[in-house]
Amino acid sequence: MTLPVTLRALRYRNFQLFFGGQMISLIGAQIQVFALTLLVYRLTASAFWLGLVNVLSRFPAFLLSPIGGVAADRFSRHRLVIGTQTASMLVAFILANLTLAGLVRVWHIVVLSVLLGVVNAFDIPARQSFFVETVRRSDLGNAVALNSLMFYAASVFGPAFIVVLDRGIGEGWCFMVNAASYIPVIAGLLLMRLEPRQPVARQGSPVADAIAGFRFVLGCAPIRHPIILLGILSAAGMPFAEHNPHARGLGFLMGASIAGPLAATLLLASRATVHGLGRWMAISAAARGVSLGVLTFSHSFWLSYTLLLPTGFAMMLALGSSSTLIQTMSPDRLRGRVMSAYSMTLMAAPLLGTGLSGVAARHWGASAASAGGGVICVAAAAVFGWRWQGLRAEARRLIDEAERQPGAEAA
Repeated sequence: MTLPVTLRALRYRNFQLFFGGQMISLIGAQIQVFALTLLVYRLTASAFWLGLVNVLSRFPAFLLSPIGGVAADRFSRHRLVIGTQTASMLVAFILANLTLAGLVRVWHIVVLSVLLGVVNAFDIPARQSFFVETVRRSDLGNAVALNSLMFYAASVFGPAFIVVLDRGIGEGWCFMVNAASYIPVIAGLLLMRLEPRQPVARQGSPVADAIAGFRFVLGCAPIRHPIILLGILSAAGMPFAEHNPHARGLGFLMGASIAGPLAATLLLASRATVHGLGRWMAISAAARGVSLGVLTFSHSFWLSYTLLLPTGFAMMLALGSSSTLIQTMSPDRLRGRVMSAYSMTLMAAPLLGTGLSGVAARHWGASAASAGGGVICVAAAAVFGWRWQGLRAEARRLIDEAERQPGAEAA
């Protein structure tokens, strides 16, 4: 049977195993996040503890991500992902048993959240750089798009399952479901047949290698500029989410509807080449800024909800385009460290945007803060579009070099 062009990466057995296992695991992870929130609130009835657990689960992932990127370049990414997925399963299993036995305390949750953050510091760059090895380079863009689709599907099915599971079996069994969801992931990884990959020769200490990775990203304009633009979009979009009068109601609807991001993902998956993705990034960034500006002045809940569709579409198009370009241009010896810098930007930018939008709202008002975020997105898109015109030749050179790397067509 011939697969549609939008699903062509699924013709590779290794990607099928990766995609199927990760889809199940991501749904399990969503279930755990929701159940953990309910458990922390039940134990403490405190917004402070909810925020602390959230921060402590993310901060180690951000802080140690550069070392995780070094590990992804130095060692077998396949084995590293097996290790991190196994560690995540053990954390979920311990949390489940503590909860089911009635022994769980908030300090247990804090410790396990920190441990999971440390695991994610190694898992995220390893996983983001590993799945590239499961397809041919000519289908990399499609694999990136389907990988994004996986996350959005999990964000829909996860909350739907948690309503049924938590009411029927409680938080402890929700954690056990998440622990069990790692079994097909690990089984799929073990069943893969991969071409041998030559890890990067160790040049110095892990810290020195991490610094070398940052220097490459900062010194390589075709990779640096998409990361910067994506960071600005992630940060400048926060004022609307924080201050729009419909934000509370829309938060639920945004979780329930993925029509805009889904359409963008399918559009990206239908592309045969990376040609023109830089232009798509500029246009989608500007469209997100305009949509945010219009949303700021909307006084109708349903009009705001309708306008969220192009907003989500534009953000997903920018995110998918940038990820595809960066993955395609990155040399394999540095891919883990490049994806580490990329993921750190996505983790830090929304938090920075939340803080800055709060300051702006106090000084100039919530509407001005939200509108200002939209203006910043449009301005950043204009600058990026202008700069990208002069970077296209360099981007093409990086892509050509990456395609000539050993194993570029192995899958």
